[in-house]
Amino acid sequence: MADGVRARRQRALRRGSRGEWLASLALMLKGYRIVERRYRTKLGEIDLIARRGDLVLIVEVKVRSTLVQAMEAIGHLSERRIADAADLWLMRQPDHARLSIRFDMVAVLPRRWPVHVENIFQRV
Repeated sequence: MADGVRARRQRALRRGSRGEWLASLALMLKGYRIVERRYRTKLGEIDLIARRGDLVLIVEVKVRSTLVQAMEAIGHLSERRIADAADLWLMRQPDHARLSIRFDMVAVLPRRWPVHVENIFQRV
C-alpha cells in the first residue's frame, strides 16, 4: 500500500475514533450508558450502542462538514447492515423482549457540539 494511501486511512481512522468518543460523551451527558463501541458482526458494524432504561439506541456516528452531508452518508445498504447487526445484538440480550430499539445518528461537525438526530431510519 502506498504511503499516501496509508496516511489518509490512518487520519480517517483517527478522525472516526475521535468522532465516536465525542458522540459517546454527548450521549452520556444526555443520560445514556454506552454498552458497546464498534460492535462488529458478520452482517455489519454498529458504531455505538447506548441504553437508558429499556430504550436502546443503535447509533451511527458520522464525521462530516455539514449535518446534511452526515445525514446523506447513511444509505439504504448501510441501514440494512446496521439493522441486521442490531438484530443479532438484541437476540443476545437476556431482557430483549422488553427492550425498545431506536436507530439514531450523531453528526460530529467542525467546531460544534455533536448533533444527536433521533430516528434517522426505521428497521427495514
